[in-house]
Formats: sequence, structure tokens, C-alpha cells
Amino acid sequence: MNETIKTILSRRSCRNFMGRQLEDEILNPILEAGTWAASGMGKQSARMVVIQDAKLRETFRRMNAAIQGRDGDPFYGAPTIVLVLADSTVHTWVEDGSLVIGNLMLAAESLGVGSCWIHRAREMFDSDEGKALLKEWGIPETYRGVGHCALGYAAAPAPAYKPRREDAILRL
Repeated sequence: MNETIKTILSRRSCRNFMGRQLEDEILNPILEAGTWAASGMGKQSARMVVIQDAKLRETFRRMNAAIQGRDGDPFYGAPTIVLVLADSTVHTWVEDGSLVIGNLMLAAESLGVGSCWIHRAREMFDSDEGKALLKEWGIPETYRGVGHCALGYAAAPAPAYKPRREDAILRL
């Protein structure tokens, strides 16, 4: 089995992060891997916004938790949040952004970094507050939230894997 397949098989969602920020020499290759995700007709409709500022991270925590109707931290204490947006005028925008998140998670695993896909980005950035943030960042309103990738060093060992479904593959 090659290293790529080993990485795919070993990746788990991290739900308990240390507070220590990722070093640039670790974060940058993860982000670059995101830029190489496949996209419909090669249009590269997705964009990543890297959140490491504590105040903005708290804004994201509050917005995301409010959608859940809770007050906790939906990002599990991750020091880095990568918001993935995509241009909704491209018909594969959701798929394009999803593949970016997948690449981020696999690249993180390959470098010993914990990751977790966090939902509710669409609701966050369809809101007036989210649209105001996009405007502040110079991102057109046609960009919509696909998801977030929480990144950081895991504070606990990865959970055991769940057995794969027996009927996951149908050969015809």
C-alpha cells in the first residue's frame, strides 16, 4: 500500500485541539494542497480564507454556534479555521469547495495535523453579518460558504475507525 492510500485510510476527524498555532512551514503546504483540488472544468471556483486572529475566530465561533442554537465552540478549539467559499455562479461550486476541504484534510493528516470538516458556512455567509464580512474582505457576494476546515495539533489520540459498510461497493 502506498503512502497516499495510507494517509486516506488513517485520516480521522479531530474534535479536541491544542491551542498552539500551526507554524507557517506546516500550514502553507496544507493550504497549497487545497489549491490543487479538482474543480469542474478547471474553473477553480473555490477560495480559502484563513482565520487565525483570535477576535475573528471568536466571531466565527459565535456565528456558527448560533446557527446550531448553542453557545459552545463548533470548531473544537482549533487555532486555525480555513473557511472555504466558492463562486455560486459556477454550477459545480459546492463540489469544488468540498474537494478543497477534502484536500486540506488529507494534507493535514500527512503532516501530523488534526483536522475536522465544520458545516454551517453557507448559513453564516448567507446572513447579513457574513455578507458584510465578505464585503470587508473584498470578496464578491456571489461567493457562498461551502464549509470550514478546522486545523491544529490534536490534544488527544485519533479515535478508532468505524468499520466500513459492507454494502458500500456494488460491482455490476
